[in-house]
Amino acid sequence: MEIIKIKVLRGPNFWSGYRKKLIVMKLDLGEYEQLPTNMINGFAESLEAVLPSLKSHQCSEGVEGGFLQRVKEGTWLGHVIEHTALELQTLAGMDCGFGRTRSTSVKGIYHVVFSYVIESAGIYAAKAAVDLVEKLLKDLTFNVNDYINELQLLYKKEKLGPSTLSIVEEAERRNIPYTRLNNNSLLMLGQGCNQKIICASTAGTTSNVAVDLASDKDATRKLLYQSYIPVPTGRLIDDVIELQKAVIEIGFPIVTKPINGNHGNGITTHITTIEQARNGFHEAQKISKSVIVERFINGFDYRFLVINYKLVAVAKRTPAMVMGDDASTINELINETNNDPRRGEDHENVLSKIKLDAATQSILAERNLTLNSVLPIGEILFLKDTANLSSGGTAQDVTDIVHPGNIFMAERIARLMNLDICGIDIMAEDINIPITDKNGAVLEVNAGPGFRMHLSPSKGIARNVAEPVLNMLYPDNASARIPLVAVTGTNGKTTVTRLIAHFAQADGHHTGYATTDGINIDGTSICFGDCSGPASAATVLRDPIVDFAVLECARGGILRAGLGFDKCNISVVTNVNDDHLGLDDINTLEQMARVKSVVPQSTFDNGYAILNADDDLVYEMKNDLDCNIALFSMHAKNERIKTHCSEGGLAAFIENKYFTIQKGEWKTRITGVAQVPLTFSGKCEYMVKNILPALLVASISNFSMATISSALKSFIPSPTFTPGRMNLFQFKKFQLMIDYAHNPDGFLHMKKYLEHVKANQKTGIIAIPGDRRAEDMKNLGRYAAQMFDKIIIKHDKDTRGRSKEEISEFISSGIREINGYASVIIISDKIESIQYAIDNADEGEFITVFVDEVQNTLSYVQQQIDMENQMVDLEVANAKNIKL
Repeated sequence: MEIIKIKVLRGPNFWSGYRKKLIVMKLDLGEYEQLPTNMINGFAESLEAVLPSLKSHQCSEGVEGGFLQRVKEGTWLGHVIEHTALELQTLAGMDCGFGRTRSTSVKGIYHVVFSYVIESAGIYAAKAAVDLVEKLLKDLTFNVNDYINELQLLYKKEKLGPSTLSIVEEAERRNIPYTRLNNNSLLMLGQGCNQKIICASTAGTTSNVAVDLASDKDATRKLLYQSYIPVPTGRLIDDVIELQKAVIEIGFPIVTKPINGNHGNGITTHITTIEQARNGFHEAQKISKSVIVERFINGFDYRFLVINYKLVAVAKRTPAMVMGDDASTINELINETNNDPRRGEDHENVLSKIKLDAATQSILAERNLTLNSVLPIGEILFLKDTANLSSGGTAQDVTDIVHPGNIFMAERIARLMNLDICGIDIMAEDINIPITDKNGAVLEVNAGPGFRMHLSPSKGIARNVAEPVLNMLYPDNASARIPLVAVTGTNGKTTVTRLIAHFAQADGHHTGYATTDGINIDGTSICFGDCSGPASAATVLRDPIVDFAVLECARGGILRAGLGFDKCNISVVTNVNDDHLGLDDINTLEQMARVKSVVPQSTFDNGYAILNADDDLVYEMKNDLDCNIALFSMHAKNERIKTHCSEGGLAAFIENKYFTIQKGEWKTRITGVAQVPLTFSGKCEYMVKNILPALLVASISNFSMATISSALKSFIPSPTFTPGRMNLFQFKKFQLMIDYAHNPDGFLHMKKYLEHVKANQKTGIIAIPGDRRAEDMKNLGRYAAQMFDKIIIKHDKDTRGRSKEEISEFISSGIREINGYASVIIISDKIESIQYAIDNADEGEFITVFVDEVQNTLSYVQQQIDMENQMVDLEVANAKNIKL
C-alpha cells in the first residue's frame, strides 16, 4: 500500500458541507486491491484482537454486529483503514465519528476520508492506520498502544485548555466564528471589523496596564489598602536582613511569596519560625528577586471571579489532600486520587494531578511523616500550602451564599484595578458576612484567571462563566460577523468579485476581497497572485478594517482545503463549464458542479444563493439549498425566471437592452447595457453576464440605485479594475488585448467578441497548462484557428508534467483540423512571444494575448507603450528642432 497524498480540510468541503475538519487520504491499495477482508486468512480475528472496540462502529449498510462483523463478511481494506484511523483517535481521547471511503477513476486507488479534532493527530492517524493494517497483513508484531500514546501526546500538546475551550463552545452556541491564531490559546472571535482577540481568559479589551499592576502583588496590595480594602499587613524585601526586620514588624505566623508569581508557585504559608521564614524566602526568590512578606490570614480560600465588573462566580478552594483509611500509605492514597479520570497533567482536565514537590515534602517532614506512612481512618492530610487547582486542589461553588457587601467589594476591586476579567483571592472565615480586616483579607488580584474551578467544581453548581465574557465582547447580541459574499463558478468569478467589491466600496464600506489576481483591502492591493483559496479568505476576514468581504472561491482551494469560512450571507455561482476536468479526480461536469455547490450550500438560511438560470447544472443546485434563491439570465423570457418571479422571487436579466431587476411582479430598470463601460458598448456578452449577479448582490445588500448606477459607469475595464480581463492597449499602428481566457467557454466568448472587431489581421498568443487533457489542448487549437489569422504558441513556466513539444503538438493538431494553412509560430517564452508580435505587427493589426501571469504581462506591455510614446515625443521634439 502507498499513501499518495494527504489533504487537510478545514472548512465546508466536497465531502461534507457541515463537517469542516476532515482528512482526505489518497491511498493506493496495490496488490491488496483484489482481496476483500473475508478472503484474507485470519485478518478479521487479528484486527479484533488489537482493536476490539471497533465492534461499536456502526455500518451504513446496517450490518448486525457492527463494523467487525462487516470485516468478517468482507469489505475493502480502504474501509478498514478509515475505521481504524477514527478508532485510534477516539481511544486517544478525540471523539471522531465521520468517515467515508470512495473509489477513484483509477482501479485500486481510493479516497479515505475521516474527521479529526487536532490536525497533526489526524495526519498521524492516517499514517498509523495504514501502518497498523499493513502489519496485520504481514503478521508483524506491534503494540497498538504505541500509536495511541503518540496521538495522546499530540492531543495534549495542541488541544485547548478548559478556559479557552469554554469560550469557544459558547461562541459556537452563538454562531460566532472563531479562528485559532496559534497552537496555544490565542483566538480571534468574529470577523473583520467585528473581531475580538482573546488569549485564554485575557481579552483584547483587557488593559495592559491593569495586567501589569495585577502581576505586581506589592503594588496591588498598596492600591487596595489605600482604597480601604482589607489586605494583610506586609512589606517587600530583597534580602535576609530585611526578612528579619519584617518578621519583627509583622509577627508570626507569616506568608512569603514572589512579587510576580502565579498558580501558587513559590508561596509558603503559615510560617511560625525564623528558619521556616528563611526557607520560604529562598523558595520565593527562585521566581522573583523581590519577595513579599505578609501576615498569615486564617480562614478558607475563596476565588471571586469578576467579568465586566460584575461578580459571576465564587469558588471555595481546598488544597490538595488525602484522607486516611488505616491501610494505604500516603503515596498509595495520592496515586488513588490521581487515578480520578477528571484529573490530568497541568491544566488539561478539570482537575490537576497532585505532584510531589518540595512543598509536599516539607509538610510531611513537619508532621514527622513519609510517603510510606499510613494515616488513621478519616484523618485528612493537606499536601500543599495553597489551594490552587493547578497544584491538585479542588473547588466547591458557593456563589449563592456570598454576602451583598462582599459582592460590592469584589466588583469595586475590579474597577479599582481597571481589570475587566479578574480572579480575586480572598481568605475569610465566612463569606456570608461582610469581610473586614478582623475576619479576612484580599490576598491577590489575578489577570487571566482560570475558569475550570467554576466550569466543573468538585461540588456545587457548574457556572457557565464563558457566557458573561461573550456578553462583554458582544453586548446586546451585537454581530460578530461582517457581510460576506462568496463567488464561484468556472468563468467570470474574478470580474464578478471585483464588481461587487466596487459596489460595496461605493456604498461607503471598507471592503476586502480576494481573487485569482490577489488580495485588496479597502482599495489597496496587498498581495498579487492567485488568492482564491481559503488562506487568502482568512487574510481578508482577519483584517480589522474590513466591514464587507467578497471572496472568490476557486475549485482548487475547495478541493485542497475546503472553504476559508463557515457561512456566507450571499453566494454566487456564475456557471459550470468544461475546465480542469481530469484533475483531482473530478472527471465530469456533474462532479465539477458538486464541487462548486459547496459554496451555495454554505449560505445562511436567511441569506441568498444567486444562481445562473441559463446553466442547467447551476440552476439545479437550488434543489439542495435551504436559503433564499435569486436567479439571473441573459433573457427576460427565460421560463425559469418567469416562474421564479411569479412566486415572488428575485431575479436579474436583460430586457429591451436594459439591465433589469425584478422582485415578484415589480421591475426596476438599472441602465442600458451599452451605457456600461464593462460591456464594451454591449459587444461583450460574457461581461454582460458577469454584471447580472453583481447587480443582485447590490440589490440584496440594499445599496441604493443611485450608487449602483454610478458605480457601474465608474468601473472601467482596465488593468486597474479588471486586470487580465480584456485589457486593451492602443499602440500607434495596432491594438493589443490581454485576457485571462483559459478554457473552451472563455475562448468561445472571446471568439464572439472578436467577430465584432475590425482589423486587417488578427493574431493570437496562446498557451495551456500541461496538466489539461489532450482533448482540451486540441480544442484550444481549434478555437484559435477560428479566431486568428496568425497564431503564436507559448508555454507556461511550469508545464505540469508534459514536455513543451507534446503540448505544442496537441495544440497544432487542433489548429490543423480547422485550418491547415494557418500561420503557426512556437515561441516558448512569454515575453519573447509578446515582443515578437509587437515587433512584427502590421498596420491595423489586433493582437490578443492569453495569459496566466497577469501582472507581469500587464507591466511588460505597459512598458512597451511607454517606450513607444517616448519615441513619439522624441520624434515630435526633433521635428520642432528641424523647423527651428
